[in-house]
This record gives sequence, structure tokens and C-alpha cells, in this order.
Amino acid sequence: MNTAVLRAELRLFRREPGALFWILAFPTLLLVILGSIPGFRHHEADLGGLRTIDVYVPVAVLLGMIVGALQSMPQNLTGYRERGILRRMSATPVRPTALLSAQMVVYGTAALASALCALIVGRLAFDVRLPEQAFGYLLALLLAILAALALGAMVSALSRTTKIAGAVGSAVFFPMMFCAGVWIPVNSMPDVMARIVGYTPFGAAAEALNRAAAGHWPGWTHLGVLVAWTVLLTVGASRWFRWE
Repeated sequence: MNTAVLRAELRLFRREPGALFWILAFPTLLLVILGSIPGFRHHEADLGGLRTIDVYVPVAVLLGMIVGALQSMPQNLTGYRERGILRRMSATPVRPTALLSAQMVVYGTAALASALCALIVGRLAFDVRLPEQAFGYLLALLLAILAALALGAMVSALSRTTKIAGAVGSAVFFPMMFCAGVWIPVNSMPDVMARIVGYTPFGAAAEALNRAAAGHWPGWTHLGVLVAWTVLLTVGASRWFRWE
């Protein structure tokens, strides 16, 4: 990867207050708002003795990567293509793939920072236990980020303009938020719904993170679903992505 391109993308990202807020701050802010509701801090038998705030920490962890991958990255990449930046880069020693890689590193790093912030605030503000299966949690988190970036790349590949990228990203964004448990935590979903959601990238990620947080291995099925989605979406994005 070209380090100059990466530094440039980092500078541009820092100059986008909207992206900084929605990716880095909003998930933790949502967690604070939910944790401020007294009823969300009571242990619930329906949640296996957990509190509602406990099951919303993985949701906050996933929310930053969903926003970045579906609401920000596709529009940036499509805008570069629309303005002819990718085409002009192909005539220089810096290949367009360097820009694509830099974008993924920037948004992947932002997703990790957002997840870490949610975990720390959850622990310090609401006494949410840190993941007991730390290695499994980190593995599930990294696979979830890869799946999110692959999904964002697919949206970029299928969108010819920034307007289309915004529309397609929004159309995918809300179902993915539902699968991650934003409106109904995966733990509270009926068995059939939870089983179906578990085969989506963020449903599988939520299940894996919940299991690792409780001290269990995330489960090879959930990890396998994340790997399968990452591979399929990456292949599709590579097949249909156009530089100009």
C-alpha cells in the first residue's frame, strides 16, 4: 500500500465531521442514552439474567462499522470514480488499488476505535463486563469488520453515481441494523427469527460477540458465516467494480 495515499485519506477523513460523529461518537452516545434509562440497567430473566444495556454493547460495537461501510465509504469511492480520480490515477505509478486499500484501512481502523470506545464506556459508565473470551471476541470483531468492508465495496461496485451509492447504502443499512439488533436485541428475538438473522453478516457477528462476551467460543458456525459473506462479497465486488 502507498503510505502517501494512506496519509492523504486519513487527513481527508479527519476533515469530515459527519463521518467522525456517526462512526466514532454516535454508537457510544447511543449506548450512553440507553444506559441512562433505569429499566435498561435491571437484570432480565428473558435475557438470561443479563441487563438490556449488557446486550446493547455488541450492538454499539457493530454500529460504527455498519455506518462507515454503508453510509460513508461507498459514496467516497463512487465520488472518486465520478470525478475521474481513479481513471487519472491509473496513468500514474500509484495504482487505483492503493486508494481502495487505503479507504479500507481508514474505515477498518475507525470501526475498531469505535468498538473500543463502546467497550470502555460500557465498562466504566454501566459496569458492563469486558469480554471474557478476549481472543474469540477480537477474532469475531475483525471478521465482522472485514465483512462490513466487503459489503461496502459491493455497494460501491454496483453504484454508478454517488446518489445511487447513497440510495443503495441506505436500502441495505436499515436491514443490517435490524440484524445487528439495534431495534430488537438478537437475544430477544424469537427462535426462528434469530436463526434466520444468524445467517446474515451482522446477525452472525452479534451472536459471535455475545457468546465471546459471556466467556464462550464465538462458535464456528457464526465465524464461518462471516468468512463466507466476506469471500462472496469480495469476489462480487472484484467482479463488478469499475475504475471509470
